[in-house]
Amino acid sequence: MAFKGKVALITGGASGMGKVMTLRIAAMGAKVAILDNNEQTLDETAALHPNIIPYKCDVTDLQHVKEIVTQVEHEIGPIDRLAHCAAIMPAGILHEWTPEQINRVMLINYCGTVNVTQTVLSYMKVRHSGDFIVFGSIAGVVPIKRFGAYCATKAATNFYMRVLMAENTDSGIRFQLVCPSAVNTPLIAQAIDGGPAFIKQAHATGKNMDTPEFIVDTIEKCLERNKQVNFPGIAYWGNIAYRLFPGVLSGIINRLS
Repeated sequence: MAFKGKVALITGGASGMGKVMTLRIAAMGAKVAILDNNEQTLDETAALHPNIIPYKCDVTDLQHVKEIVTQVEHEIGPIDRLAHCAAIMPAGILHEWTPEQINRVMLINYCGTVNVTQTVLSYMKVRHSGDFIVFGSIAGVVPIKRFGAYCATKAATNFYMRVLMAENTDSGIRFQLVCPSAVNTPLIAQAIDGGPAFIKQAHATGKNMDTPEFIVDTIEKCLERNKQVNFPGIAYWGNIAYRLFPGVLSGIINRLS
């Protein structure tokens, strides 16, 4: 495993890919502060290992994020790894949504990313070290019908991280933007009602989705190789296909949606 530190902070650490990473790091003997808005899943995950410390947190509340990060730094220790996994993935036709619904997705997925990363980065830059992992998505590259709000948030996150990494090339921090395709986690369930048909089929069959364990494996490998942008599994081919044949891939996705 690429992580060599003593303290990690993982948002969305009570489920999905965040939980997989949490359990692996805790098993290594490091302390893991997990942030989530679901108190029940926080407590359930924390009960799995004594090295896991839960914090109920709304990432859209900047002041609360600052307070928790400061608390972790002072009470647990300097944060050696940030993995920002927290997000929501509702789906539906854009013109059927209210502006408030669309803005809420942006507030959580993009503004929440900015709140967490800007806060933690300020500590890491002083120390000139740390692993800095943020989840974007292939959905921020390839437009997908019924995923307009989510795609917009991930496009914003993808570009934010690319610029942030370029501005901190010599910082001593190991950055990684992770852009997966569909992953078999509880997040997928949010897109069942209003989402594209291929997501519903993947959720029902378990096919054409990557596992969270596989995604976390690729993260560690990319960190070891200092690869900053990671399109794991299915997303790798989706990214190449869209760059070479955007019209063809968009047509296929739209038919499957």
